[in-house]
Amino acid sequence: MGYFTSDYLAFFKELDKNNQKIWFDQNRNRYENTVKIPFRQLVEEMIVRIQSDNADVLINPSEAIFRINRDIRFSKDKTPYKTHMAAMISAGGKKARYLPGFYFQIGINGIRVYSGVHDLDKSNLEAIRKTIAENQKTFGKIISEKNFMKHFPEIHGEKQKRIPPEFQEAYIHQPLIANKDFYVLRDLDSKLITHENLSDKLMDIYFVAKPFLTFLGKAILKYK
Repeated sequence: MGYFTSDYLAFFKELDKNNQKIWFDQNRNRYENTVKIPFRQLVEEMIVRIQSDNADVLINPSEAIFRINRDIRFSKDKTPYKTHMAAMISAGGKKARYLPGFYFQIGINGIRVYSGVHDLDKSNLEAIRKTIAENQKTFGKIISEKNFMKHFPEIHGEKQKRIPPEFQEAYIHQPLIANKDFYVLRDLDSKLITHENLSDKLMDIYFVAKPFLTFLGKAILKYK
């Protein structure tokens, strides 16, 4: 089913030009009905569908959806609101980006989908690096699979400049060992926002990314 009308994107375009509390308060009812409620309904469906594939995903929409308010405490940009809605669906939701998850944001720049891990602590990063080093062929096969590369031609993540000695040999064969994050991303056309099969499109991407997510998840669990 379709969740959004054309006013969803129109709201964010207007917000982009009037990003201040007084405008938002004047349009709060519009935000609730056009943006917040339908986005929550989409996230609820996505949680149910992903949970049917991964029983560890036991979160509710509130645990997945990020606030529209920006954190401006340490930012030079003091505009108070984001120009998109976003959600992180994983076993830990939005507060556990170090767990393999499926993130999507929908707003002024269309639809962006991320999948992978971020903000890894030292032990989880080491666990993933060990697993990659010990399973280079398996990892290489996953990220070089034809359909995966079609959707995700690059594995993203901040690089560590100095590779720990125990991973230097593996790094020669698999440079992604240097990553401190491991995630893929895909941008989708904003026309899909009002498409009745938006959730199907998102699930298609989820399943393409699934082998990558599964590998990362098993790596973290292996060395717990």
